[in-house]
Amino acid sequence: MSSEILINVTPSETRAVVVDNGVLQEVFIERTEYRGLVGNIYKGKVCRVLPGMQAAFVEIGLARAAFLHASDISIPGGQTGDLKEAKVPPISSLLREGQEIVVQVIKDPMGSKGARLTTQLSVSSRYLVYMPDAQGIGVSLKIEDEQERERLKQCLSQKLSEQDGGYILRTAADGASDTELEADLKFLHRLWTKLLDKKSTVKPEQALYEDLPLALRALRDLFSPDIERIRIDSTETFNKARNFANGFMPECASRLEHYKGDRPLFDLFSVEDEIQKALERKVFLKSGGYLIFDQTEAMTTVDVNTGGFVGHKNLEETIFKTNLEAAHAIARQLRVRNLGGIIILDFIDMDEESHRDQVLRALEKAMQADRARHTICGVSELGLVEMTRKRNRESLEHVLCEPCSCCQGKGYAKSIETVCYEIFRDIIREAKQYESSEFLVLASQDVIDRLNDEDSTYVAELEEFIGKAISFQREEQYGREQYNVVLI
Repeated sequence: MSSEILINVTPSETRAVVVDNGVLQEVFIERTEYRGLVGNIYKGKVCRVLPGMQAAFVEIGLARAAFLHASDISIPGGQTGDLKEAKVPPISSLLREGQEIVVQVIKDPMGSKGARLTTQLSVSSRYLVYMPDAQGIGVSLKIEDEQERERLKQCLSQKLSEQDGGYILRTAADGASDTELEADLKFLHRLWTKLLDKKSTVKPEQALYEDLPLALRALRDLFSPDIERIRIDSTETFNKARNFANGFMPECASRLEHYKGDRPLFDLFSVEDEIQKALERKVFLKSGGYLIFDQTEAMTTVDVNTGGFVGHKNLEETIFKTNLEAAHAIARQLRVRNLGGIIILDFIDMDEESHRDQVLRALEKAMQADRARHTICGVSELGLVEMTRKRNRESLEHVLCEPCSCCQGKGYAKSIETVCYEIFRDIIREAKQYESSEFLVLASQDVIDRLNDEDSTYVAELEEFIGKAISFQREEQYGREQYNVVLI
């Protein structure tokens, strides 16, 4: 498989994408005005403790206070809380208002919610994640070879003492040499020492440690042996990436390329078009079928439809092929759109159990390429596939879009007919309550056009009923649902 990382840099934002065989797979966007906070470590100040929620709000210098649950607090003795256990102490015994505390962001602020925090701190390098308050060595589940897992564990354990904390060997550590692991280990220890030194001088609500900018983070987190090239269209960012790669990722340095072409970098693989498609509700399949994505506060639903696909054999075969194609398309769209939380997939009903099993296996296989942790729960009694996908940053839609000024995010607007009838009711209401010689209706052009045309008979009847004249005035700034009834 031919894979590339493309990094587009402008003064206002940095965008990084992963492309496999010319097809967009993942999108990461970081804007200069607001960088992602996940991984950042702050000296915070507890502003409110909520015993009923087993949680606290902590000020870390953001617009909204961040949220810290008791299960995310390191407990003395090296233990940590767990939502499934009843051993988490009361939050009031762990924190008090006004207390200074070192915390790390594990989820960016989303919508009206503040950032999610933990005191179980960790810092990452190319091959390792260091957790000073934990113990033991873990290995990424994506490293499946048991011999390699054991080799990595033994290699790392030989270099550690009992007081060294806990470590996780990342997926990138697969095949790493002893020398590379040792270099990573030394880097993390230096980084942690600097962080501890800074802790005594930094004031509350300030950052102790900020994660790498997106361009360098993409190298650290997205690079793998499958990546053939990393193209960067900014000279300054390319030089920074080259220095970073030479120091920490020598195997990556030779694959860096400074893109100098006249054609925009993202146009090479139609990335801009794919991003636009990922913001649309409907996704068309090659067979003629289509998917409908509906993203809500609670969950995301995906509906599969055959559309114009009529097949060649019979209905069951047509449905089966549509669902198979949909399974692969859904897995890619979840990555591109960065959809997380609860996800409900409504595949077209299949009569044959073997077909249902094959579609489920196809979905599971397609999701293996997803670096976000996910769980597929199988088919429910209603024939729906339920799954979850970890969400630690905003979806593509929330990053690039805002609620429509006309419909306020409802996804629909009242018909002109409905608005006109609401105006009639308001006029009757006002006529009964207040004395006036005339009513003036301020509304948008399309509403006034209907009042003067199709509804002119109703307007005349209403004038006769209330005994008052009704006039209309266009307001250019009004949307369809906006209007005012003014007494004259």
